[in-house]
Amino acid sequence: MSLFSTRRDTGTAGLPVEGRMPGFDGATGWLHSEPLKEADLRGKVVLVDFWTYTCINWLRTLGYVRAWAEKYADQGFVLVGVHTPEFPFEHDVDNVRQAAQDLAVDHPIALDSDYGVWRAYSNRYWPAVYIADAEGRIRHHQFGEGGYDECERTIQQLLRDAGRTDVGDDLVSVSDDGFEAQADWSTLETPETYLGYEQGQNLANGAPDRLELNQWALSGDWTVEAGASVLNAAGGRIRFRFHARDVHLVLRAPDPVSFQVLLDGEPPRADRGLDVDDEGRGTLVEPRLYQLIRQQGAIGDRTFEIAFQAPGVEAYAFTFG
Repeated sequence: MSLFSTRRDTGTAGLPVEGRMPGFDGATGWLHSEPLKEADLRGKVVLVDFWTYTCINWLRTLGYVRAWAEKYADQGFVLVGVHTPEFPFEHDVDNVRQAAQDLAVDHPIALDSDYGVWRAYSNRYWPAVYIADAEGRIRHHQFGEGGYDECERTIQQLLRDAGRTDVGDDLVSVSDDGFEAQADWSTLETPETYLGYEQGQNLANGAPDRLELNQWALSGDWTVEAGASVLNAAGGRIRFRFHARDVHLVLRAPDPVSFQVLLDGEPPRADRGLDVDDEGRGTLVEPRLYQLIRQQGAIGDRTFEIAFQAPGVEAYAFTFG
């Protein structure tokens, strides 16, 4: 018999106590809220969601987290986002504020630019969810994507244990589109790949037009820095041999830069991502994750290419889905 099939009668006996919720004293600021203290959360079931806005793994959880906040807001549930930046530009509060607006993230956000909250939780992951009961004790966590039903069942039971009698058993359903679409795990064979020398791997030596699966190459005048590959002159290209439905790339530039995306040497047409047109044309404006390819048909080994029309581009990491 499953844990959740018996939990309504046994309360939270099946849930471990993982320590007390550390709180948010390490936050460097807040969006959408005054600083939340222990007294503000007393008696509430609290979900703490660690995120950074360029993370595709977090973006694919956002629909669920948002839906829980909306569904249980009047039943004693509080969602607190902790934005802990991965890339340098994610330390900029204006960038986080714009991303939150674009992504419809309107719940309280603790800005964790110095990793103070991250360290208090001994956290190591984006995304990471911690769920605390009405007594401030962490009773469940989820690292990475997935576990949505178990998280929501935990929320429901902790609300009941806090005295709510109007909590149903139904689970949320969310739209599966845009950045929030779940990965096609059955065809995903290419890992997240960083483009700086500190974490980079699989940079091909030799001809960029002869790549093995999961290799990438630069053409043009680039400097590979610690955290990113930086384009020094117009016309630079990145090629990647991949096996996945989706291709995303974290990009930044000091000024808007036009780019062109090709898939096996041709415009992507119906296989274009959110940030390009049928001909593969797009513009790098905000520093963020760009969705460049979303294939509609059978998935196989393909070659992705992006060419930039101006210098100054910083390319940080590819992610796939």
